Amino acid sequence: MATEVRSETGEQTEAAAVGTEYQALLDYGRERGYKLDWLQAAETMGTRPEFDSAAGGLLLQNTDSGPFAEIPERSDNMTGRPRGAMERPNAPRVGNYPVRTKADVWLRNGAQLYEEAVQRQWSSAVDVPWHTLEELPDDIERAECMLATFLTEVEFVAGDVPGKWIAYTTPDYYEPRMFLISQIMDEARHMDVFRKRALANGGGLMGQLNNSALAGGTIDSARDFTEMSARLHISGEGLVLSIFRMGELMSYNDAEKAMYRLAASDESRHVAFGVMHLQYLAQTDPERTAEIHSYLDEIEIGLAQGFGGQNPAARGTPSSAALSVLLGGGADAASLREGENIALAMRQRQIKEYIQRVRVAGLGDRFEDGRANPALQAYIAA
Repeated sequence: MATEVRSETGEQTEAAAVGTEYQALLDYGRERGYKLDWLQAAETMGTRPEFDSAAGGLLLQNTDSGPFAEIPERSDNMTGRPRGAMERPNAPRVGNYPVRTKADVWLRNGAQLYEEAVQRQWSSAVDVPWHTLEELPDDIERAECMLATFLTEVEFVAGDVPGKWIAYTTPDYYEPRMFLISQIMDEARHMDVFRKRALANGGGLMGQLNNSALAGGTIDSARDFTEMSARLHISGEGLVLSIFRMGELMSYNDAEKAMYRLAASDESRHVAFGVMHLQYLAQTDPERTAEIHSYLDEIEIGLAQGFGGQNPAARGTPSSAALSVLLGGGADAASLREGENIALAMRQRQIKEYIQRVRVAGLGDRFEDGRANPALQAYIAA
């Protein structure tokens, strides 16, 4: 707070005059029972973040410095107080946050992924060229609608599951929370775009899939955040991302190409979130490495056997049959054989990209020490 300061001539300076007036107002308020401690200038007052407008403007990660960047290893903040704000002793609890340990939810680039999500939002209404849709053969249209129905269901789960973990996480770890909020928005947009594709060309939504895992299954019943993220981001979303990246092969118009390309851009962020979280946890809490491997053991059973509620290429499912029709160009025997061969290449890509994600997370030793599911070796060698 400014104190009275006089110039060499003895005259009160303007800054001192302002400080004196401020003190008078402060005293006036306190005399009338107002608690004005919040008006006291914090030590961080006057500190401004450095940022480059040409490099993207003021980003979330630019604003955290000094006490605002101090991330506690464990948090007892149950009040909704923003990280870095001064505590109020009589603040009521606004949440019961079971995720209160940094390692349970943290990753090093959470703020960057959030900023990317905000900057890359798109609209299925105007960014997908729906006018390029043309009438397709009935078998192709039905296959497209079957796949779109499947993906609408999958993306509902992918948006629904992270929601409760946002509410479970203390606000001291706001970066992962904010990213998950952006993920829910992404998944809502994916539900939107695939539903539109099913309805836009005269086909319509097909039958709901008979797969209990699609309703959440082991993802929704995960015991902690890391298990959920491994199942959702590393496995489920990773498998779908591999399909989206090959969307060009099963698209029959520019609308479908744009749909898969835009969805893949979003999905890649979600997968990156999961990879970076596993990497952080494995590096900072190596005692939990065996636990993470146990999650991957269970994930790989589904990968090796070719089933899974979130995998459109899973063998023997309506969605995999739809993929074969789309990839082969029809439902006749020759086209189906061709489509099945391309679908097998998709499965191989799914497995190889899963292995690469696990390696980046720092857990690739499972593929050298024999821990990984042996059935994956056929994909690794292919």
